[in-house]
Amino acid sequence: MLYTLGIVASILAGMTVILGGIVEGYGYGLSLGTKWPYTRDIHQVAMKGDPEALHRISATIVGLISLAFLIMSPSFITIIGFVAVVFTALLGMATLYVLAGKLPSIFQGLHDIAAYTTFVTYLLIFLEGLGYHVNVIQFLEQAIIPPHFLYFVIFMGGVVTGLRRMSRPIGQVRKPQGKIQWAWAIHGLLAVIFLFAVIYLHYWLTLAFTVLEIGAGLWVYRSINKNPEKPGMSIGFHQLFSLLTVVAIILNSLAIVA
Repeated sequence: MLYTLGIVASILAGMTVILGGIVEGYGYGLSLGTKWPYTRDIHQVAMKGDPEALHRISATIVGLISLAFLIMSPSFITIIGFVAVVFTALLGMATLYVLAGKLPSIFQGLHDIAAYTTFVTYLLIFLEGLGYHVNVIQFLEQAIIPPHFLYFVIFMGGVVTGLRRMSRPIGQVRKPQGKIQWAWAIHGLLAVIFLFAVIYLHYWLTLAFTVLEIGAGLWVYRSINKNPEKPGMSIGFHQLFSLLTVVAIILNSLAIVA
């Protein structure tokens, strides 16, 4: 039963990431101000369709589940999950100040890494309950050690968002000029390196989702330049394919999928 709760936490963490993309896509970044996670009548705001309110509620539920895991089943992996949730929350608060122009964009990149680590950790807890030998450190090695670069791709994507404060265009990046374009160019270069890495490793499921993720990234690029304040669903889909790429890495590394 406890391990089944892992997939609930993982799905909610993933939904929180996607909701973050929807928040950016439709210009709700600072709709609730810089106070986090609570605001007055947040449930009523959520019922009116504010994705930022839904984002905060979902994140809070993940936090409560994480605390329950830590109390009922203290272990190395549940400690990692709880620490990831705490850092996600703290960096989530920092991200609001990034959008307000009071903190540098690096905090948004770190927030994205913490959020993805939360998603991964509870997915691994669920898989462990199914009898698979899982190791969160092994996953992090797959995501960080060159030439994989997945976490660096995620980090730079957050930096781009932070630099443009969910309102500025990227512009036509032929010869990068300015911080936003250089961040986007590095983000794209790391994504291409990651693409070749999964081809080399014969991670075909990961490759399929990586191609979709890159395609969604190009869609995001065009949408942001067309309407920088409200680029639409492209960002939500980009986050979705990023999450699926992470899942594929886990499945490939566990040899669940050949």
